[in-house]
Amino acid sequence: MTTVGIATGAGRGMGRACAARLADTVDRLLLVDVDEAAVVAGAQELSASERGAGIEPFVLDVTDRARLDELAERVRALGTLRAVAHAAGISPTMADWTHIFTVDLVGTALLADALRPLVTTGTAMVCFASMAARFLGHDPGPTVDAALDEPLDERLLDRLHDTLGPAIEDSGMAYAWAKRGVQRFVQQEAVRVGPLGGRVCSVSPGIIDTPQGRQEAESQPFMAELRRRTPLGRLGQADELAAVVAFLLSDEASFLTGVDVLVDGGVCAAMLGSGQDS
Repeated sequence: MTTVGIATGAGRGMGRACAARLADTVDRLLLVDVDEAAVVAGAQELSASERGAGIEPFVLDVTDRARLDELAERVRALGTLRAVAHAAGISPTMADWTHIFTVDLVGTALLADALRPLVTTGTAMVCFASMAARFLGHDPGPTVDAALDEPLDERLLDRLHDTLGPAIEDSGMAYAWAKRGVQRFVQQEAVRVGPLGGRVCSVSPGIIDTPQGRQEAESQPFMAELRRRTPLGRLGQADELAAVVAFLLSDEASFLTGVDVLVDGGVCAAMLGSGQDS
């Protein structure tokens, strides 16, 4: 059996780090990114390192349903889907609120929808959420979560705007809500794929030292306070996130599904107190 892995957002940062980890665990690895130059360079770099997997770049926008179907067909042609590290996404300084929801939440649902027919015993997926969702609190009201829980509803953005009002147009607020949606989507998807033998979890990074993370830190003064309050006293590294993702995708985590793992150096504990979920 030829095992196949997928790493999205693999052109740089945490996605690239996840790809490097996955390359040692599957027979064939598809590096996915919207940036063709970056993903091709990433594939060449990993191939040159003589990792165990055969590496193949795949240029893809996760909001493109037709291209997602092509990705699924490519996986089917190569072998059995074993692991998916879905790190692709955009952050508050990169786009407006509608695009953030479309890429970060709707794109996650579209990817899972396209790959679900390939899920079998041992297939595992990890989606990237964010600690930002923790700062929204835990009682947003049923109307908001009802909208988030239907990410493929064509009226998603209208429903969210009707419920949350103009505040949702702030890109930082939209990012946090979109990532809450990812966390909730993972819970639902775990129920769907469990009977097929599949698992799905999410990770919520804190402040990570990547190009995207540094861009956010330069643009949002609150990030400096978060860094100052991080108990471990430093930024996280991309490979530290990738190590957690690799564990969640491994057989060592075979009874773990439908959960979000917070990887933030303890900053949520410091900022939000002991009353928050782990």
